[in-house]
Amino acid sequence: MNLSLYSAATGMEAQQLNLNTIANNLANVNTPGFKRSKIEFQDLLYQKPRASGAEAGGGNVVPTGIEVGNGTRVSATGKVFTQGQLNHTGEQMDLAIQGDGFFEIQRPDGTLAYTRDGSFKLNAQGTVVTNDGMPVLSGFQAVPPGTTSINVSETGEVTYQGANGNTTFRLNLTRFPNPGGLRSMGGNLYEETQSSGAPEIGAPGELGFGSIMQGYSESSNVNIVEEMVNLIVAQRAYEINSKSIQTSDEMLQNIAQMKR
Repeated sequence: MNLSLYSAATGMEAQQLNLNTIANNLANVNTPGFKRSKIEFQDLLYQKPRASGAEAGGGNVVPTGIEVGNGTRVSATGKVFTQGQLNHTGEQMDLAIQGDGFFEIQRPDGTLAYTRDGSFKLNAQGTVVTNDGMPVLSGFQAVPPGTTSINVSETGEVTYQGANGNTTFRLNLTRFPNPGGLRSMGGNLYEETQSSGAPEIGAPGELGFGSIMQGYSESSNVNIVEEMVNLIVAQRAYEINSKSIQTSDEMLQNIAQMKR
């Protein structure tokens, strides 16, 4: 069996997944609160015709063995939760988190999801909702009729001002021991998993939680230049693995023609 054929094939498959990941990052470069993914590789099992430390006779020990690899595989595609740039929008319902934390969202089936996208809106009942109409929890109260302005401080203190008086309360944020273990649900939402750990709720600006910036939107943390470099590297890796298959095929062809 010519292992180079199969090893190179695993390399091409892994680089295809790498390309898919890079393409998704680039596609979401303008998605608010998006966190880029990074792909991680592992080598496969090795064939060991001779193991290191084996007896060589006469009391001698082999210092190094023979190992032949079987290629590579993708081990993980983890999210990178670094801070995205904050862009000023001036909209009173645009809330960006500067630092650690997520907003808590209630999905239509009643389960909870979490997001970094703070581009919120008000529905007809005065409830704060996402762009998909899902209610935002995180301590939000419905906006009373006649409210003229909404003010949110960096520590999450919200004041609704209106003709009938002011309403004041405080928001909270949610964080996880391992945010990289959250499951991406689409729609800028994440779901708790066993790997992410249990959610921890706290006040903005306290105990390591991030602060809230009203009138700002957090952009994605995708670096276009870095992703383009990764794209070139993935393309070249794919090409060289393809070249390995071609070379192995030519060697097998030469062997098959030796009888002639």
